[in-house]
Amino acid sequence: GRAWLSHAEPRGRDGRSGEEEEEEEGCYPLYPGHIPTSPLQKALLAAGSAFMALYDPYRHDMVAVLGETTGCLALPNLRDKMKHHPEGYRILQERPRIRLSTLDMAGLRGLPDGSLGREYVRFLEDNKVSPDTRMPPKFVDDEELAYVIQRYREVHDLMHTLLGMPTNMLGEVVVKWFEAIQTGLPMCVLGAAFGPVRLSARKLQVLATELVPWAIRSGRNASCILNFYYEQRWEQPVASLREEIGIFPPP
Repeated sequence: GRAWLSHAEPRGRDGRSGEEEEEEEGCYPLYPGHIPTSPLQKALLAAGSAFMALYDPYRHDMVAVLGETTGCLALPNLRDKMKHHPEGYRILQERPRIRLSTLDMAGLRGLPDGSLGREYVRFLEDNKVSPDTRMPPKFVDDEELAYVIQRYREVHDLMHTLLGMPTNMLGEVVVKWFEAIQTGLPMCVLGAAFGPVRLSARKLQVLATELVPWAIRSGRNASCILNFYYEQRWEQPVASLREEIGIFPPP
């Protein structure tokens, strides 16, 4: 948990307060909501959240914790890709957020059919989901990397829109295969590998013969999905954006 100590904390034997000692060890919040954790604590959180996420894939809180506690290699790699791309670098500098408070839902509904904004709103309404359900990061010990994983979470529904996948188990597994190739996040790899165990034999056949090969090819061919300023592309046709990113048309 948090290492909050009172300013009235007694001084240690070397003259430093307990709070100063904690800050020297790096155990202090780096951004609002941050919970400092040790490597051992992260390992325990990762193990527990992985178990719960496998038991109930719709426990989005556990999926979020798993992503944060196991993304120590993937997140810096994604950040570096953004820093070396003009649009990605601008996103890192401006820190846009995709939330109901930042979206003009009425304006997006009024866009032409087939545009990114109109199809995104259609996806949200058809699947009864909201961008505000994306949890803020807590366990990432770097403020910039915390934004990177927050951005990944907030564009997840846009990946559903671009890939043409619903939010049922089959659609989530397909998106996870695409994201696993794109991001390298262990959380995505785990979801892609173990998500299919809950599917019927017929859906497994469709997944193995059509959807997974397409998702893998698209993931390898596509540019980094975090390097696109989607908020400034609402009017762009989905087909045009797919082509620009490098996503093959859905089967």
